[in-house]
Formats: sequence, C-alpha cells, structure tokens
Amino acid sequence: MAGVDGDTFPVHTKDHDESKLSIKDDDEAEEVDDSPIEQVRLTVPITDDPSLPALTFRTWVIGMASCIILSFVNQFFSYRTTPISVSSVSAQIVSLPIGKLMAATLPTTVYKLPILNWSFTLNPGPFNLKEHALITILATCGYSGPYALNIVAIVKAFYHRSINPIAAFLLSLTTQMLGYGWAGIFRKFLVDSPYMWWPANLVQVSLFRAFHEKEHRPKGGNTRLQFFFLVFIASFTYYTIPGYFFQSISTISIVCLIWKKSVTAQQIGSGMKGLGIGSFTLDWNTVAGFLDSPLPVPGFAIINLLAGFFIFIYMVVPITYWNNFYEAKKFPLITSQTFDSTGAIYNVSRILNETTFDIDLDNYNSYSKLYLSVIFAFDYGLSFAILTATISHVFLFHGKEILVMWRKTTAALKEQTGDVHTRIMKKNYAQVPEWWFMTILVLMIILALFCCEGFGKQLQLPWWGVLLSLVIALVFTLPVGVIQATTNMQPGLNVITELIIGYLYPGKPLANVTFKTYGYISMAQALTFIRDFKLGHYMKIAPRSMFIVQLAGTVVGTTANFATAWWLLTSIPNICNPALLPEGSPWTCPGDEVFYNASIIWGVIGPQRMFTKDGIYPGMNWFFLIGLLAPVPVWLLARKYPNHKWIELIHLPLIFAGGSSIPPVRAVNYLSWGAVGIFFNFYIYKKYKTWWARHTYILSAALDAGIAFMGVLLYFALQNYDIFGPDWWGLDGSDHCPLATCPTAPGVITKGCPTF
Repeated sequence: MAGVDGDTFPVHTKDHDESKLSIKDDDEAEEVDDSPIEQVRLTVPITDDPSLPALTFRTWVIGMASCIILSFVNQFFSYRTTPISVSSVSAQIVSLPIGKLMAATLPTTVYKLPILNWSFTLNPGPFNLKEHALITILATCGYSGPYALNIVAIVKAFYHRSINPIAAFLLSLTTQMLGYGWAGIFRKFLVDSPYMWWPANLVQVSLFRAFHEKEHRPKGGNTRLQFFFLVFIASFTYYTIPGYFFQSISTISIVCLIWKKSVTAQQIGSGMKGLGIGSFTLDWNTVAGFLDSPLPVPGFAIINLLAGFFIFIYMVVPITYWNNFYEAKKFPLITSQTFDSTGAIYNVSRILNETTFDIDLDNYNSYSKLYLSVIFAFDYGLSFAILTATISHVFLFHGKEILVMWRKTTAALKEQTGDVHTRIMKKNYAQVPEWWFMTILVLMIILALFCCEGFGKQLQLPWWGVLLSLVIALVFTLPVGVIQATTNMQPGLNVITELIIGYLYPGKPLANVTFKTYGYISMAQALTFIRDFKLGHYMKIAPRSMFIVQLAGTVVGTTANFATAWWLLTSIPNICNPALLPEGSPWTCPGDEVFYNASIIWGVIGPQRMFTKDGIYPGMNWFFLIGLLAPVPVWLLARKYPNHKWIELIHLPLIFAGGSSIPPVRAVNYLSWGAVGIFFNFYIYKKYKTWWARHTYILSAALDAGIAFMGVLLYFALQNYDIFGPDWWGLDGSDHCPLATCPTAPGVITKGCPTF
C-alpha cells in the first residue's frame, strides 16, 4: 500500500480462521519430531528428497525471463496515472506449464566439461517443486523495483537537474544489495530458529503443494491453469476499452456529471480529487492499481482499512476542510502539491541555491512558509501514528509470544538444536559461508560511499550520513525481523530516518531521500532475503542455490528496472508533468509526485520548519502519542471479554493506514477495492468456499497479468507514437471533475476556477 512519501505499509495477513499461534511443549515437539508451531506443522511437510535437482537449466531460463519481464512491466507501469504491479504469483502460475513443456521436449543428453570435470544436462527429468520454488524466488527479485529509482525520477523529472547514470545505477544497486550483509549476520536467529516462522511463507508453500499435486479436470469445469488463461484472455481483451477507446470508464463520478458548475459538489463527488461519493469504476486497473489486488487480502484486514478510510475521508477531512483548519480552503481539497501563503504552488526554485542545491534561508524567510492541503498534512500525522501504533499493538497483542519465542530461539541456538526442518537442512545441504555475505556487505559499503562522495557529490549525502544510515539499518534489522517473522508486520523506518537526517542535515533534498533509502530499504531488503531463505528452508532447497539465485536475480532485476526507468525518463517528453502532456497521456507519475513533495517537506524545508513552532503543523506531533495509546483500549476490551474474538480483529495500525495513502491513492480506488474485496472475501468465501480456495489467487494473478500485457502492447503499438485514443469526450480519464481541485477561500485566484 502506497504511503504519503512513496513508502509502503504492509497488510497484516492471517488465515481466514484467525487461529491463534500455537507453540507445543518441548517434550511433545521432540516426541513427534516436528515444528513447534502449529501452522507450520499443518502446512510444511517434514520430508525431503535431496536427489531432486533445483538449480537447473530450466530454473535459469524461466526464472531469469520472469525476473526481467516483471522488472520491466512493473517499472513501466509505475509512472502511469494508475499504476499496476504484476506479482510473482503470475510467474509462479505460468512457469508450471512452461517447465513441464521443457521437461517433455528438451534433450536429456549429459554434457561433460573435461577440464573442470563438470557435467550438466538441459533436461534432468520431470519438472519438480524445488525448481518451481527457485523460479518464483527469481521472479520475486523483479517484482518490486528499487526504491532508489524514485530519487532518479524526482531529480530528472521534477527538479530538472542532471544525474550521472553511473551514480544513479550504483545508488539503485547498493540499496538493493546491502541487505545481504544484514541477512548474513542475522540469518541464524531469523531462519534457523523454528520459532521465527514467517507466516506469509505458508501461503506460498500451500500454493506450491497445490500446483504439484495431481489435478484432474472437473467434469464440466477447467483445471486451474485453464482457468488462468481464460481469465487472462478476457482481461487482456477488455483492457482495450479503459486503456484506449473509453478511458473515462476508469473512474465514473455521477455527481460531477450532474452538477457541472458546482465546486462543492465536485469536491464531494470526484473519485480522483474529492471524497468520491457516487463514484465507481469499470476498470480492474483502478481497483488494484495502487492497493494491489483485494482478492488475497483477509477479510478482517479489508474491514480495518476501510474503517480507517471512512473515518478519515468522511469525518476528519470534511470537518477540518470546511472549518478551514490550517487555512485549508486556500488549497485543493486533495492534493500532494505544496503551496505558499497565497495559495499558489510553492516555487521551490525561489528558495533553492542553484549552485549548491540547498535552501537559501534569506530567500525562504522573505518568501513563505510551506503549506499543505489539509489531507496531505493529516497524512503525515497518520504516518506518525502508524509507527507508534504498530509498536504498541505488537507489544500488547504479540509481546508475550515474541518474548517466549525469542527465549526459545536463543536457547535452541545455544544448544545447537532446532526443529526437524533445520536438522534436515543441516544434514543434507552445505550452508552458505559467512564470508560470502560479508564480502558483498563490504563491497556495497565501499560502492555506497563512492556513489555519494564521488560524481561531484550529486546526492549531497556525506560519508558520515551513509554510515549513520547503515548503522540504523543494522540496529533495526533484528528487532523488526523478529516482529515480522512472528506477526507478519513490518514497522517502517521511513519516518525515523526522515526525521533524523532532517534535523541533522536540513535544507538538502537529495541527502534526505538518499539517507532514508539507505537506512530503510537496506533493512527491508535484508528481511526480504531472509523471508525467501526461510521459504527455501521450508521447501528444502540447498542454501547455496538460494543464495546464488537471489544474488543473480537482484543484480539482473535491478539492472532491468534501472534500464526501463532511465529509458522512460529520458525518452518521453514532459513525463511527470500533466500540464504539458498531451490529452490522454498516462505518464503523470502520481507516486513520484508524492515522493518529490516529501523531499521538499523533509529535505528542503526540514522537520524543524514544518513540525515545530517554526512551521505550520506542530499539531501533527500529537499523532505520535495518539498512535501509541490507541491500541490500549482495544487490548483492555479483548482481555475483559475474551470470548468476543472479534475484538482482537480491531487492528489500529491498519485503521490508521486506511487513510494515510491519499494521495496518491484516490477515493475511487479505496471504494472499488473495498467493494470487490468484501464481495470475494465474505460473500464468495462463505457461500462458495471450495471455489474460493481453488480459484481466488489465480483469478487475481490473471486479471493483473492481462492488463499488464495489454498496457505494454498499447504503448509500443500506439502510445509510443503519441496516439492515446480516439478524440472524443470519453478520452478524458480524469473523471470529468475539473472544479474538484479548486480552492474555495475568498480572493484565491486559480486558472479555470471561479473566484469566491
């Protein structure tokens, strides 16, 4: 889920039965020789066949192709008005028939290399589960593009400055690769321990087992693969309508079509720039573009997010806007742009020294303080609340479990014991040497310092800033990893890192975002690597094969992401500038616009001049306390009424997150996402549970994949030649609510808006 500065807040996923974690007594665990975690016992088999080949020719060909394709497609779509990401589940599904086809057609000849005494074959036998898992892990390396590419985008498309491509690439690569060092340091605690069980991996294990069980086509029905391709073709074909012929159906705002001259009506009715009352969509891209598909999201998480959205957008925002809190009526109701005291767009160039690219305090003091739309200001308050609410929620609801499991972890490591899975892995496979991780860590630190200190110090961050950010990542990787490994929640470090560097080194926008990226993303990447290592642990894949695949996938995926981003940013005229783009052009970069404005708020102006008495928004600091205290009454109620299990499903971090993503997420995205999610995860789940279990993940992947492939086809066939659709009323994809962005304060003059 996109956050206020381009970060993400992970959704806490559990099984739909909301079963509590179960830890067996040590004696009983030894008796059955299985995992002490009930969910793991029910999902992960305790058998292994070490003879199954994993790192095969098929693995490399299908996995690398999946990695490159996902990297390209997801980076390509990230700059569009409604981005969409194709998950690795698509590759997981499609790779199965391709792997079986290769197993049936490739020659089985064994080739020998006499000098090296090596031998290999293109076809070692039937396509197996371990190959499939490694392919999916390779594809996952291309799923999420480097966070650092946001920095490249704002430098080139928003600040209109140059950045050395080598520096940009090294920034992308080092932020992605530093996590290997932290992963190597903490893998014994977070992988080998049976009490660090990583709940999200159990979904993947279940999917792999389902795909590799023998499946017979139901009478009058389809296999899961046939179902995937039927939905894929339908999605692929249908997207020609909202993607080209009739873009207006991406967001339909009924109120705006009725009251075409009322600013207030359009503020209330616009699904893209307003409260979204009466708005809806006929485009799956609008449903899943920002918030990802709602189909795999547990029902309780959907309800919590929607509760936060409704409270924020239909209670907090109207009260604060129409009562003119923080001079809200001077600015549009919903926007991530920054403004000066007159209501005009904040002219950052007036306060930036062109030579040093940092703040000129004399010009700042003679110009204006920085103002935000009321919703964007409260977004930052909510981001503060999410941080402290996550800590408080985890401590209250999961603290005892974490403490118990941590004690068992340290005892198990001290006694050199583990569950059956750890013993199998240590018995059958060579472990990854520590020096592999440390070599990458040292090399990446050297490259990071060179990247920031070299190239004319374009990134502004001095050497001590790089090292401090890495210390933060190192310190937080283990505690955050323990939380994620036991509760599936990952508290983000974006707020902490922005605050720290904002106070220590104010006035420098690129230093701020670079520090945040090294401090936050290297930790997040480490936990991604560790999570995948644990998946390989459950699937009984050789750790060295896992390491090689992850390393190769990260390098190749980062290179593909960077090449795609650089190509788009240098080849599309006026990319990220809606005012200069031709009508119908999708290259508006909503996520990067939020990231750009965050660099102004935290970097150029700095937290001292924004969130203290020196700025406009010191009141937002109360959200730290609000977030910390909010889970307490829920916890007390849950203890007082233990038989009312629904109380424990009230999840304050998710409720706060439900409103914190607007913008770039819009009201119509939330409303359509929630409607589809409730329909599938309550109605379909309860009434057609067998169908839901068999088809939901596949339906989600097929819908996403169909849109992605048609979107790429439309670009290369038409949009690359500035052909965006037929010239008619339906070409406008902005929901026909032009007045929704108008300020309503007396005397504020905005082009295209009435003056009050």
